[in-house]
Amino acid sequence: MSHPTGIHVAGRWHPGASRIENRNPSDLSDLIGDYGQADAALLDEALAAAQRAQPVWWHAGVQKRHDVLMAIGTELMARADEIGRLVSREEGKPLAEGRGEVYRAGQFFTWFAAEALRLHGDLAESVRPGIEIDVRREPVGVVAIISPWNFPVATPAWKIAPALAFGNAVVWKPANLTPASACALTDIITRQDIPAGLFNLVSGPGREVGQRLVESRQVDAISFTGSVPVGRGIAAGAIANMTKLQMEMGSKNPMLIMEDADIDLAVAHAAGAAFGGTGQKCTAASRLIVHEAVHDAFVERLTAAARALRVGHALEAGTQIGPVVSEGQLRQDLDYIGIGKAEGAELLCGGDRLDRATQGCFMAPAVFAGTRNDMRINREEMFAPITSIIRAGSYDEALAIANDSDFGLAAGIMTRSLSRASHFRANMRAGCVMVNLPTAGTDYHVPFGGRGASSYGSREQGRYAAEFYTTVKTAYVAAGAPE
Repeated sequence: MSHPTGIHVAGRWHPGASRIENRNPSDLSDLIGDYGQADAALLDEALAAAQRAQPVWWHAGVQKRHDVLMAIGTELMARADEIGRLVSREEGKPLAEGRGEVYRAGQFFTWFAAEALRLHGDLAESVRPGIEIDVRREPVGVVAIISPWNFPVATPAWKIAPALAFGNAVVWKPANLTPASACALTDIITRQDIPAGLFNLVSGPGREVGQRLVESRQVDAISFTGSVPVGRGIAAGAIANMTKLQMEMGSKNPMLIMEDADIDLAVAHAAGAAFGGTGQKCTAASRLIVHEAVHDAFVERLTAAARALRVGHALEAGTQIGPVVSEGQLRQDLDYIGIGKAEGAELLCGGDRLDRATQGCFMAPAVFAGTRNDMRINREEMFAPITSIIRAGSYDEALAIANDSDFGLAAGIMTRSLSRASHFRANMRAGCVMVNLPTAGTDYHVPFGGRGASSYGSREQGRYAAEFYTTVKTAYVAAGAPE
């Protein structure tokens, strides 16, 4: 099925004010298409249309919102193979991961379809006689959504679904590296029976479209996923209007490998968490903190596992690691390899560009050993197929190293000790804690987010999403009419 290649504003597809190329990182000769870019005028039109459409959507009622979201989710799941191939083609993740992402995006919509019916309020007795209190949630209004390229369908879905479920209008600015996925998702949403202008796609340059969007007084809330520097810029732009803000940003996720761990399981989970999705996940395990008693054995097995991973074209059968998303990202990844070496880390494997049958952005998964927690490769989010091993002499030392970070998104521990696992859950300063599991991998019906520089504002996903996408109104009503 062909997909639109423009932007969607005020209920109509537009070619855009300009166009950009979209190429396959698995095969740079493969031009996926030319995609539209919005300008200031088109963005302003989208914002005005969203303001008009939002109250119409809210007053359409919960059954209408349920039915629309259910239809979106059902279509996404039914077309997971087709759209998943498109995701893999333009982002570079292996085909199974692309399909799984689209199917998960559909689950977000169907789950929030049900939540639209469960948006309950509260009744309370007043401390004053003869007065009733009614507490209810209402939509915040127009929500700006700014999403990244690494999960080009799933991340926007977990923002768009609750925004629509709770009666808001949406203006969506996706990442320019993955415009095809954005157009495919927009096409499904805008073919539903919704008011014109309720959902708007405004792809475009951050300096022009993104900055204008976050500074607009017509925006009531902003949900952003991306880097810390961009998040800080968004916060600075939004504060003048006191715009409600939710941000998911960087990470430097630790995984602790204790002396009593199942080493084979630990290696499998560490490799999957570090290199799955080419390491381009906010939940990737980039710091492996290993007890000295099992350090050497773990390092040997992890290095062998990393070398054995099959790196190739995202659409080829058997590919375990696809390309990184772009030439620019690959250059940054290779720069971090140089930084790690210069800091004194020992590169055990990988870290070089790979030649394949097609010209693409392929990189061998890299393992650093002999690293310290104060090295840049252990302080900065690399978003790359690179992981670092840090030796620890005890559980207490490993926990202290894990918590010594500006970030606090995900963290994991591999151990057979119930008491140690319980202590880790209670004392690890992270929003998501995994025990005997990879750091990557979360469920759609429970809250997601972190601490420190990883997150700002209320949690995403699950019932906690209502905290951001709604506002609470408390009404006081006299029980009887005045005489």
